[in-house]
Amino acid sequence: MDNKPIGIFDSGVGGLSIYKEIVRELPLESTIYIADSKNIPYGTKTPKEIHKLARKLVQFLLKKNVKLIVVACNTITVSSLDKLRREFPQIPIVGTVPVIKTASKSSKDKKIGILSTVRTAESQYQKNLIKKFARGNKVLNIGTDKLVPLIESGRNVDLVLKEELKPFINSQVDVLALGCTHFPLIKNKIQGILGSKVLILDSGPAIARQVRRVLTNNNILSSSKKDYIFYTTGDNTSFNKIFKSIGYNGKARKVSL
Repeated sequence: MDNKPIGIFDSGVGGLSIYKEIVRELPLESTIYIADSKNIPYGTKTPKEIHKLARKLVQFLLKKNVKLIVVACNTITVSSLDKLRREFPQIPIVGTVPVIKTASKSSKDKKIGILSTVRTAESQYQKNLIKKFARGNKVLNIGTDKLVPLIESGRNVDLVLKEELKPFINSQVDVLALGCTHFPLIKNKIQGILGSKVLILDSGPAIARQVRRVLTNNNILSSSKKDYIFYTTGDNTSFNKIFKSIGYNGKARKVSL
């Protein structure tokens, strides 16, 4: 048993969709969450820039004595997960990728969509996942960098969202995999536009189950203590406002990396 916290990081509030599922799956675990809100969005950055920022976030969490780290961001995962694991072999690191395999198995019409950031959509990492797990399916893989800043700032996404979802409507996909952890935060809006016949999937539950497996295999599950701590590199007043608007309780402390 190990009562040290789980570390979770993202470019902003999007990783809260992963945090929520981890807390649901593992109610006895403590967590430390850090949002690099100062440097958002990550989707428009180069892999080198993303890796440099991600390293700082990992180092921050290691100083907080976490026992496992979750990269709660698809863009960071596809850009630098392998490098991070090589650089920090002393700690398990769990990444986040779209549930393409599940989407492929769930599609009755064999038409699936993947909505992510441009960096994630164009990455070889994601293309390899599609090639490996989506055989026999028609896949519409679309990236957008318009939604994350709107979600992060708490502004209305409706008009932009309708425009970004048009290709999926026109292609008549029956399953949409959300390839950015920010997007589950507006899942109800996405469902409302696509309609009830389209199944919308996100990675949160799968990531939470993987965290449980890793903790179990390493015999580092928590026995009783739980505490939830949040940090942001940006304006914590803005972060806390968004935090509350999407139905979460808690306040983030501002830190400099």
